[in-house]
Amino acid sequence: MGTAVAVKIDTETKDRMKRLATAKRRSTHWLMKEAIGQYIEREEKRESFRQDALKAWDEYQATGLHVTAEEADAWLASWGNENELPVPVCHK
Repeated sequence: MGTAVAVKIDTETKDRMKRLATAKRRSTHWLMKEAIGQYIEREEKRESFRQDALKAWDEYQATGLHVTAEEADAWLASWGNENELPVPVCHK
């Protein structure tokens, strides 16, 4: 069971939502739940990516280990080819 939450939206958005709900044969309630769920999932992934980037930056600052953009690009460009390159080794 969920908890009711009130959201104030402008008339144009409400009308657009009603039209979409009718076209999809869903309720406006379903559309709102779906939209909120998708937004939260997307933003959680974005925040996880941001946290991973900050962690990688901290690790680089502490160790100096890295691969150059050219090394990474060459490796990625070789994926799926007969002469696929090995993973580049981190260096200072």
